[in-house]
Amino acid sequence: MKSKIIVSAVQQRCDQDRQSNLDFSIAQIHAAAALNADLVVLPELHLGPYFCQNEDYQHYALAQSIPGPTTEILADVAKKLGIVIVSTIFEKRAPGLYHNTAVVFDKDGSIAGKYRKMHIPDDPGFYEKYYFTPGDIGFKPIETSIGKLGVLICWDQWFPEGARLMALAGVDLLIYPTAIGWDRDDSKEEQQRQLDAWITIQRSHAVANGIPVISCNRVGFEKAPDSDSGIEFWGNSFIAGPQGEIIAQADASEIKLLTCTLDSARSEHVRQIWPYLRDRRIDEYAGLTKRFID
Repeated sequence: MKSKIIVSAVQQRCDQDRQSNLDFSIAQIHAAAALNADLVVLPELHLGPYFCQNEDYQHYALAQSIPGPTTEILADVAKKLGIVIVSTIFEKRAPGLYHNTAVVFDKDGSIAGKYRKMHIPDDPGFYEKYYFTPGDIGFKPIETSIGKLGVLICWDQWFPEGARLMALAGVDLLIYPTAIGWDRDDSKEEQQRQLDAWITIQRSHAVANGIPVISCNRVGFEKAPDSDSGIEFWGNSFIAGPQGEIIAQADASEIKLLTCTLDSARSEHVRQIWPYLRDRRIDEYAGLTKRFID
């Protein structure tokens, strides 16, 4: 990684039409570039409302190819501004084959790489297995002009294995575009426990691997189709350093551009004084490849 990079995360509402959401994202990318950012991260599936609250085959019409219309637009923005962009798109790979895919654009406008979401939830309000095939690219770094990026998506953030494999492959930072929120029927206490767990698990990836984490969520209430229920996306996007320290953070409702500087020398120093990779007992971890140990 460059010795120091300026990174931004866009916390935004995504409850309007595709063009309006994309226009807002692009405006925030311009704002990040004005702050000399090298990298800007957008929330998961930022082009529209979170359509996975129900199962409806008509939503497949929202998918697009990669490369495709949106990637062409964002590639032009990346090249014009000289900035690395992380976007997630509902990818149509082939008829009947779709993915939740992160696309990374380098500063020259090229597609540096992509990552297909590996862990696919299937829970009330998050019926993603109906839409998304699990990723088949693996946990591989995406090489860019500013370093190796470890991009994962939302539900992936709860699994330490993905973060570790990215770290072992040499990534300089972990990036989690996200769409996660509360059920309004849950108590305030339960909502706080869920939020605390979400922040803690991602900070732990920074701690256990000695590298920064960027977590970028959306905000706002999005009503479920044909129902008064829905999801209150809880925001709280944050950027953490290699010891899990919070460097920048938004609250539960604000539209905000988070921006800070990350220093690769600090990550290297943290790994020297907390040498987790040195002390791993790889000879005793075979059980991790099993579903359960009876």
